[in-house]
Amino acid sequence: MLSIEQLQTELQRVLGSDNLQMSAALGELCVMIPRTRIADILYTLRDDPAIAMNQLIDICGADYPERPERFDIVYHLLSLRHNVRLRVKIQTDEQSPVPTIGAVYKAAGWFERECWDMYGVAFSGNPDMRRILTDYGFEGHPLRKDFPLTGYVEVRYDEEQKRVIYEPVTLPQDFRSFDFLSPWEGMTFERPAPLPGDEKAQVKS
Repeated sequence: MLSIEQLQTELQRVLGSDNLQMSAALGELCVMIPRTRIADILYTLRDDPAIAMNQLIDICGADYPERPERFDIVYHLLSLRHNVRLRVKIQTDEQSPVPTIGAVYKAAGWFERECWDMYGVAFSGNPDMRRILTDYGFEGHPLRKDFPLTGYVEVRYDEEQKRVIYEPVTLPQDFRSFDFLSPWEGMTFERPAPLPGDEKAQVKS
């Protein structure tokens, strides 16, 4: 079994010229690498016998809207030979596609589709870049921080029409621009004293 320190040494040996950013947390090592080199570096991590990251566990994303490159794409790798895990991170923006790693790990195709569906990050070279979790006509990407909590439409089965229909979401509390001033916004029962934000629920003439 490789320790985190030994894995870090091996990564510096094979990727030392890339000026890697490494950090350890919760018993796992994380390394940040350039987006354009993801496939080449993962080939190396898979095929080098001292590292042998021969299994792709997952690909996930994280959204940081305040950054120019707002998305982190995180590859979770496992070495069965050395019983150690590794997280590899890259950064990208809304326009720049990420090279597919389908040729490195066959399981990557569906994981990349999930990232596209949830975050809108495209993967160049993926032959089947379609939605995988949401409906075919779905608009937007639900795990982006700027996606409304209520969504845009609700889906239900209509007994009269005998089919699934889409309807706009209508709620008394507007989650799309919720400002956290009052948790009672839109409520109709009477209270002994007004709370901050109550004025928003008053009907303007």
